[in-house]
Amino acid sequence: MRRMVPFRGCISGFPFSIEAMAGVKVSLFYGVFAAFLGSEVLAFVEDLDDTFKETRVNDIWLVDFYAPWCGYCKKLEPVWHDVGAELKLSGSPVRVGKMDATAYSGMASEFGVRGYPTIKLLKADLAYNYKGPRTKDDIVEFANRVAGPAVRGLPSKQMFEHIMKRHDVLFVYVGGESPLKEKYNDVATELIVYTYFFSGSEDVLPESVTLPELPAVIVFKDGAYFTYDEYADGSLTSWVNRERFQGYLQIDGFTLYELGETGKLVAIAIIDEKDPTEESGRLKMLIQTVAREYREHFSRDFQFGHMDGNDYINSLIMGEVTVPSIIVLNTANEQYFLPGQPTETVEQLVQFISGVLNGSVPAQGGDGFIQRFKRVVFDARSTVMSVFRSSPLLGCFLFGLPLGVISLMCYGICTAETDDGSDDIDAIKREGLTDEEDEEEGEEEGEEEAEEEEEVGGEEKHRCSEGPKGEVALEKDPEEKKMD
Repeated sequence: MRRMVPFRGCISGFPFSIEAMAGVKVSLFYGVFAAFLGSEVLAFVEDLDDTFKETRVNDIWLVDFYAPWCGYCKKLEPVWHDVGAELKLSGSPVRVGKMDATAYSGMASEFGVRGYPTIKLLKADLAYNYKGPRTKDDIVEFANRVAGPAVRGLPSKQMFEHIMKRHDVLFVYVGGESPLKEKYNDVATELIVYTYFFSGSEDVLPESVTLPELPAVIVFKDGAYFTYDEYADGSLTSWVNRERFQGYLQIDGFTLYELGETGKLVAIAIIDEKDPTEESGRLKMLIQTVAREYREHFSRDFQFGHMDGNDYINSLIMGEVTVPSIIVLNTANEQYFLPGQPTETVEQLVQFISGVLNGSVPAQGGDGFIQRFKRVVFDARSTVMSVFRSSPLLGCFLFGLPLGVISLMCYGICTAETDDGSDDIDAIKREGLTDEEDEEEGEEEGEEEAEEEEEVGGEEKHRCSEGPKGEVALEKDPEEKKMD
């Protein structure tokens, strides 16, 4: 009887079964597919050059202006590739590109690039800045929102209900053509970077919504709706800017930056979400209660929320706040307010916020000269410390080398002044010694001349003369001859 022997291939002397060979083929297939997909993702993000200004007109572009040496730009790079892939695969009309702003600085300046990375959506003659979190979902949502029409239509109640489920804050214009609609369209064009704008007839709204008059602008949020009143709320732009956030938020650095543009004070419960405590939960609940139940009193002037950790707040106030605690920030002038006593009840928190509003609670910080000077020192110290924490060797090189050069320059200057002084003193001394030597030489010459004169006089007095017989006789002076 013939035995069935399993077939074995041989690669480099090692036997493989058919199952192993099949696994290798599958692995190779997935490897090739992954490489192909990676190359496609890279192709979704286009490298732009100085010809971009002429070629961009007919398309909508989402562009990352970066610098090769920027650490934040390198961190954004993989996210940017994901953004390109997401927009391409979803059929979005937005094209994604990136431009080296240091190589094409003139082009970057024309688009108003002041820092790196800068994300802009370019649509016709308009350029919209992205200021939100640098995550794929947030950037894609921004691109799709701005790329579409500034005001989107609501054709039915079903569409309205669908949109309400997707958005926490919803602005709707209700009515026909009017001057208010023109203002609404202008505001939507300006503020589309922050939120969506819709329009529709009164029929698409829920039956629970009653409007005193038409046309009207409504904002739906926090489970309720609020109508714009031109006389009570001021300009439509200011009202939309104030109402584009929910009454209560989880606040981070990006959100706090955007809240600064609303002109509101920000009341924050600082908590630690990684290590929640009973006190943290209580303060968070107090802030939520005030935001919900005292909206009529504070919504125009205050934004409420909580923040995880105190690092960002500490950098803003250049100090230390405890966790958990409550703080009110005025981002317009960098002032902040702290409760003078522990906040135990809603009434105490309302009293504190009312005191901030009427000025009875003293403000700390600010943007005066002393505070600006402290800010410069604080930022410089923070920068140096962060560099040394992340890379001690780089910190030594960046700060040690300039300090060493400055020290050598100071030493050289001081040494040069000392040498000049010593040279002057030596010259003066040499001049003094020369004068003394000249005087001494003059005195010596005078003494020598006097001695010579005396010697000459003595010789004349005792000059010898030779007699007729060869005798030597002393010649007498004429006076001596007269005496004789």
